[in-house]
Amino acid sequence: MRKPPAPKDNTPINEAIAFDEMRVLERQLDLVLIADKSEPVICKIVSYDKFRFNKEKKKKEQARELKMSYKIGAHDFDVRLRSAQRFLKQGNKVKFSMLFRGREIVHSAVGKEIMERMATALDDHGVLDSSPRVFGRQMIMTVGPKTKEAMAAAAAKKENS
Repeated sequence: MRKPPAPKDNTPINEAIAFDEMRVLERQLDLVLIADKSEPVICKIVSYDKFRFNKEKKKKEQARELKMSYKIGAHDFDVRLRSAQRFLKQGNKVKFSMLFRGREIVHSAVGKEIMERMATALDDHGVLDSSPRVFGRQMIMTVGPKTKEAMAAAAAKKENS
């Protein structure tokens, strides 16, 4: 059986912890809990304001996902359209995904037509970031919100017509 290494005689066990606390106090930073359920608990030494700002920024940038099928009904299409319009007004990106199960991948052309129909319906509210693309058994399209300048130009164009 192996013996554990002998402890260093001159070094106190908690010196490293005390040093970390001093470093936090000197730099005027905070100890932020990242994962409390893991073993050992994970903490970061950061500015809490910066941490909170980055967390909110990630939440805003997160795309909202709407799932559809290539056999979507007219009412379901309208519901997804209204949801997408609401998300775009809030300033969120919208990710449309269409999953093809089994032999449904044969109908990917029909799915692409539905995605393009959704993109044209959202022209007033958003800008197409990525056209419909197939990744394995999934077709994905993303639409981003229009910028304020583009919205103002569209409003001026409607008034002139």
